[in-house]
Amino acid sequence: MPVLAYAAGMAVDITEADFQREVIDASHQVPVVVDFWADWCGPCKQLAPVLEAAVAARGGAVKLVKVDTEANQQLAAAMRIQSIPAVWAFKDGQPVDQFVGVLPPAQIEAFLDRLVPSATEEAAAAGDADALRAILDDDPTNLDAALAFARLLLAEGRTADAIAVLEPVRENAAADGLIACAEIVLDPTLDPELASALTRLASDPAGSLEAMLDVLPGADQARKDRVRRVMVGVFAERPVDDPVVLEYRKRLARALN
Repeated sequence: MPVLAYAAGMAVDITEADFQREVIDASHQVPVVVDFWADWCGPCKQLAPVLEAAVAARGGAVKLVKVDTEANQQLAAAMRIQSIPAVWAFKDGQPVDQFVGVLPPAQIEAFLDRLVPSATEEAAAAGDADALRAILDDDPTNLDAALAFARLLLAEGRTADAIAVLEPVRENAAADGLIACAEIVLDPTLDPELASALTRLASDPAGSLEAMLDVLPGADQARKDRVRRVMVGVFAERPVDDPVVLEYRKRLARALN
């Protein structure tokens, strides 16, 4: 997590002239939160100390700037600010989130959480197995850490270890699906047809999922449930808007009805 030399949570007052440098350019290095306010705005004065305290708690991982909409009317118009306080978040030069009005502290924390990667996200992105293991030693039910660590273990061929890591979170559909896939990888004799379909997944995801659907006709309930779990596990490892996922999620639901 980048730690930059911004005073602890204190907002930097900026103008139209330095918006590009202080917000757009800076957001390529650290998320930037922009507080649009005015001196006459009572709610703005309520929000400011809560927002500053929340940013301060991030230890420099977020930059906070303030824009006086009265003194920077062209900028406010360009940003289509119609009501204040209005808070925008920028990352990599682009606006990524916003809210209007005074939010409770918990919602402000959630807003900032969406900007700053968690320790688990950073460890997963870095492939840091030791960090993920430490997170799970402290909390074996941390779903994100369990999934990330299990994926690392599976990539190393440590399938049984991956299953053990996922067991405490198997009530989650994605974790349970990944367990189902791992169990078949560990012992293909559980269901040779599903095992064969899984071997095709990387090179032919649609063909692999089609082969899994082909198992369903005539299958008993236990086998249908295994197919469902495996396919859910496959879906969870792909983007939610993946056309293959969208198509086969619908087809699985129809086949099971």
